[in-house]
Amino acid sequence: MTTHERYAKLCKEVNFHNYRYHVLDTPVISDLEFDRLAAELRQIEADYPDWITPDSPTQRAGASPAEKFEKVRHPRPILSLANAFGAGDARAWYERIRKLDDRVEKAGFVVEPKIDGLSVVLHYRDGVFVQGATRGDGEIGEDITTNLRTIKAIPLRVPVSSEQSSVFSDQSLKGSPLFSGTQPPKANVKSPPYFVVRGEAFITVKEFEKLNKKLEEAGEKTYLNPRNTAAGSLRQLDPSITASRPLTLLVYQVVYSEGGDVPTNQWELLEWLMALGFPVTDAARRFPDLESAIAYTETWATRRDELPYEADGMVIKIDDLRLAADLGFVGKDPRGAIAFKFPAREVTTQLQEIRVNVGRTGVLTPYAVLEPVEIGGVVVERATLHNFDYIAEKDIRPGDRVLVKRAGEVIPYIIGPVAEVRTGAEKPYAPPAACPACGQPVEHFEGEVAWYCVNAACPAQLVRNVEHFVSIGAMDITGLGIKIVEKLIETGAVKDVADIYTLKREDILEAVTKKDRKTKSEPPGKIADNLLAAIEISRQQPLNRLIAALGIRGVGEVSAADLSRAFPSLDLLALASAEDLQMIEGIGPNIAGAIVDWFSRKRNRSVLEKLRAAGVWPTSVGTAPAPSGGPLAGMTFVVTGTLAGFSREGVKEFIESHGGKVTDSVSRNTSYLMLGEAPGSKLEKAKALGVKIIGENELRMLCGK
Repeated sequence: MTTHERYAKLCKEVNFHNYRYHVLDTPVISDLEFDRLAAELRQIEADYPDWITPDSPTQRAGASPAEKFEKVRHPRPILSLANAFGAGDARAWYERIRKLDDRVEKAGFVVEPKIDGLSVVLHYRDGVFVQGATRGDGEIGEDITTNLRTIKAIPLRVPVSSEQSSVFSDQSLKGSPLFSGTQPPKANVKSPPYFVVRGEAFITVKEFEKLNKKLEEAGEKTYLNPRNTAAGSLRQLDPSITASRPLTLLVYQVVYSEGGDVPTNQWELLEWLMALGFPVTDAARRFPDLESAIAYTETWATRRDELPYEADGMVIKIDDLRLAADLGFVGKDPRGAIAFKFPAREVTTQLQEIRVNVGRTGVLTPYAVLEPVEIGGVVVERATLHNFDYIAEKDIRPGDRVLVKRAGEVIPYIIGPVAEVRTGAEKPYAPPAACPACGQPVEHFEGEVAWYCVNAACPAQLVRNVEHFVSIGAMDITGLGIKIVEKLIETGAVKDVADIYTLKREDILEAVTKKDRKTKSEPPGKIADNLLAAIEISRQQPLNRLIAALGIRGVGEVSAADLSRAFPSLDLLALASAEDLQMIEGIGPNIAGAIVDWFSRKRNRSVLEKLRAAGVWPTSVGTAPAPSGGPLAGMTFVVTGTLAGFSREGVKEFIESHGGKVTDSVSRNTSYLMLGEAPGSKLEKAKALGVKIIGENELRMLCGK
């Protein structure tokens, strides 16, 4: 492909994506991907300026407005900004404008968030809001006045004379960072007879989550992100729909004015707008030099989640608006400001395949294999899909183009598919009927999100099974870490948990590596001897510890103790029916079914016989009584969805260690439903029964943490 052919192709692609983003509000690529296409296009035009035509995407600020609204010509162009993808780009921008005007060296700067919303233009005449429009293509927008009137953050009237006082008092203005200097707030300002301001309409992250939840409960289509939500809500022909959406706005620019005095620097302009009653960001700051502005901007790259709205960067502006205007433009980009972009956290890429992991308790967890894509400086090839219900609810299909998000250090996850670009070859995904690791049939219990492999000899579960078996809350075998376990399994010395008790000294010596030694001088023989001693001591563990160690789904330390008191030997427990088990407080039908199923498996019975033969067959109950006190005493919990700070077993152990009970089924006796991300049908049942719903923070607060 020649350079000119590549240029023509880029023009076509950028125009297409502009149209998807600005007109249809359904982008099919991420901002990062679009920025890269646009940057490549600008570079070609810089090398071949004769190729530039008036209809080049670089000569426009957006795309043509949709046909369903009346068109509005803006009094001045509503422009976009050039991007900086790091401190080096920002300094290069500064050097370019410094060479154009000496005043830049003495200029101050204002930094404001670059909100990911919908840019709107508001007209005021004689203090009254008379018209509002979208940005459109930068020259002509869409008249959405009626819809904008529904946003309560937009003042319908502002002061027009000194006799009219502002909506704010002197005292109320002093709380803003904008008024932290020595100058007193301008509480009695007046607006020009006619002026036009620009702002960003958006929905906060918190309100976005509430809205999506409401739409989901009503069986309606949910939105992928807050930006799409805001854009779709504002561009409704029925204003009542817009009024039902939690839209808000922040204003940051005066586009045009006739008569009256308007501040001539950005910081004072923000003060002036706020004093008139316009909402203004409280994250804006003024700095005497570029380096200070860059330093402040970079702090937000790591704490952007502290902002109540989505922001994809910060805007660095020259404070002197007259200087900024004199610097002019490059194409359609004003030279007096630059958008310092954060590393992208949401991108689109191809979902190549859906695979399944098998956890220690046999839970099957789907994950996505992606076409590699960079998110926030990290190349991502895998993303979580939470559970099979989540895949079905979002209609995520192999082959889809999907929107992937990575926030902070959280594991990347798929938000949803970009269904608009499907080819028809993508087919709905069905959960596997057999375990992908061992081929045994999987089970799914009604009312639960998870699917399970209940084969105790499943190779995918074996490492985690052994790790759990030797843990402190189970058989407590000190020194048998996961690295040694993996090596023992790899050499064939351990094929199930019972094989731990037939290990020989040479088996352990073969498995011990240098990393397993506490010091370089520690001989492998000492490690082996200590481990064999710990294994020998564990033979004396009481029955409740062994029951907990078996890894039966839903059976933690507390319920294991309850079971050992009711059935004082594994022989008796193995003979118990589901009805017998449900007589024990905290054992519901699902856990009872899991226990009966575990003991019915031939492979599991073989493991028990090997334990009996090895002399690991306690019939005594541990001396430690079941917790009767603690902050959660008397409370029953049910857990649903994926938790950020706990594993499923971890949260059960946490609740039980504080005196609470964890059961699998929601009933009128349930005290709290512990809610994670992508919950299942338990949530609806809890709502129907009026069960209180809490998150991780509320759980810790109940425990006084």
